[in-house]
Amino acid sequence: MATPPESNAPKWSRQPVPPIPVVDESNADAASVTFSKYRTGLSNHRTDLSEHRTELSEHRTALSEHRTSLSDDRTEMSLRRTGMSFQRTRLSADRTLMSVIRTSLSLISFGFTIFQVFQKLRENNVIESAAAPRNFGVALVALGIAMLIVGIVYEAQFMLALRAERRKMVAEGHLHGESPFPPSMTLITALLLLVIGIAAVISMVFRVGPFF
Repeated sequence: MATPPESNAPKWSRQPVPPIPVVDESNADAASVTFSKYRTGLSNHRTDLSEHRTELSEHRTALSEHRTSLSDDRTEMSLRRTGMSFQRTRLSADRTLMSVIRTSLSLISFGFTIFQVFQKLRENNVIESAAAPRNFGVALVALGIAMLIVGIVYEAQFMLALRAERRKMVAEGHLHGESPFPPSMTLITALLLLVIGIAAVISMVFRVGPFF
């Protein structure tokens, strides 16, 4: 490894510890002056070492502050990721309910169509009885309604638990909670479809209502 230039090296490295001087013991005054100069040199060397330790301490402090800043940034990013995780979980639950809505809508519409087709055929005397197709259509509509109810209950319970956990984490400071957490439009759509499905099955069974 190359030796750094002498001008850039610290004082203590440019000025090594001076050797113990050799004095004439017969001349006490001269020996005293020589040792006094030697002690002064040692004192200056200790001062240089102390200044170097101070510089190292300041450098360590700067590094510590930099690590603290990086840690704060990582903590902030972690809080943001946690908030986005709650939003992704909410959207995932909405997508699950949308799948339930599609399946329920298919069952309800298919069952109602079967009922209406065979009902019109019987009214026009094309077939003698439409009891079996009618019961099958009612069963499909009822199955779609039951599936929709289960999906709505699951969505409501899951979202209530998710909101409670989010409020708890915000209160504990583990989450900012700045992003909105609006009501689920998918859940509202599912409730409206449930009302339509119930009205349809009532019209099919009792032959009353808006769909008869």
